[in-house]
Amino acid sequence: MSVHATRRPPALDKDGKPTRDHPSGPLPKPAKKRRDPLWAKLTVAFGAVLILTSGAGVAGTKWFVHSASGAVTQENLLGGTKKNEAEGGGDIKGAVDILLMGVDARKRWAVDDLRSDTIIALHIPASHDQAYLVSIPRDTEMNVPAFPKASYPGGTAKATEVFFHGAQNGGGWAGGAQLMAQTIKENTGMNFDGAAIIDFNGFKGIIDALKGVRMCVDQRVKSHHILMVDGKPLYLADARKVGGTKKEIWYEKGCQDMEGWQALDYARQRYGLKNGDYDRQRHQQQLIKAIAKKAANSGVLTNPVKVNGLIKAAGDAFVLDTGDVAVADFIFGLKGVAANDMVLLRTNNGTFAGNGAGRETITPKSMEMYEAVKKDKLAEFILANPDVVANEK
Repeated sequence: MSVHATRRPPALDKDGKPTRDHPSGPLPKPAKKRRDPLWAKLTVAFGAVLILTSGAGVAGTKWFVHSASGAVTQENLLGGTKKNEAEGGGDIKGAVDILLMGVDARKRWAVDDLRSDTIIALHIPASHDQAYLVSIPRDTEMNVPAFPKASYPGGTAKATEVFFHGAQNGGGWAGGAQLMAQTIKENTGMNFDGAAIIDFNGFKGIIDALKGVRMCVDQRVKSHHILMVDGKPLYLADARKVGGTKKEIWYEKGCQDMEGWQALDYARQRYGLKNGDYDRQRHQQQLIKAIAKKAANSGVLTNPVKVNGLIKAAGDAFVLDTGDVAVADFIFGLKGVAANDMVLLRTNNGTFAGNGAGRETITPKSMEMYEAVKKDKLAEFILANPDVVANEK
């Protein structure tokens, strides 16, 4: 998933920035990377999601974890920014922070022409009895450091564009993630023990393996990405190429069971929502929690056969950096964190905090929240600021 390909120059959006909405042909077959147990993608990528959220532990023993093998890509996603020993890094005895970056890696888009539209800090306090999801808004204006690996001189950019800049000139996905981690540290103070790049299209297989997830739709919204064509969902670019009966997709208010494509499509919508990308951030957080709860409560994690099926379904959904901590240690050290203990937090009070130039600033209260993550004082911050907790319905 870190293969670099030479493609035609990307199209530009209204800000003069590269956009992903253009065909660029099929991707080459990914090169094989160093392999580690596929349990990694079900643990480190979401911390408490899937295996860690079981509450009751995983099927079998540590031996079973070590013996689970397959194709997971693991790269250095944090570069020189991962926590050092003085900051509590190197083990999971203290607080654990994981950077989650979501990309939409469809085959018609070039590998180096992607942005991280989802940027989430997963914080697990030293007590290991809770998990918090803290989003960084995609349009936040960031001071981006120079990044020689990608021949990037430094400057200002939206948070969503940082990954793109780090991926250029051979930087690849690892370069995009490293520049993102450096930028977040410089702008918010938060740094991380591990990281994951999440391909939300690949993530569909996990949801389907769980036989869907339950999502609560809080406002009616139309899909701006998919049409039903003769009863089958197709991305707009594909739907335009074929005939047949076409129908818009609307997500109606209320709690409902969703298939993989529906859950992912709903969580990607931002146009037509009251608070735009902030509502999308919350819906993506809800999706993460919904997957964790379904895995924990469906009996999957106590059945080795089902677990192996889930591992297989995970496929190419993640690229991981587990830092200095062994995968099995992550699993068994944090397995007490349950899905119901996952708290969704709002940045900027859940509304656009524009700076007059189509970009956002981080409010003082949200900067305090980021500082609380860094100092492992998030519980105390929430007690003093209960309004930062997101409504899940």
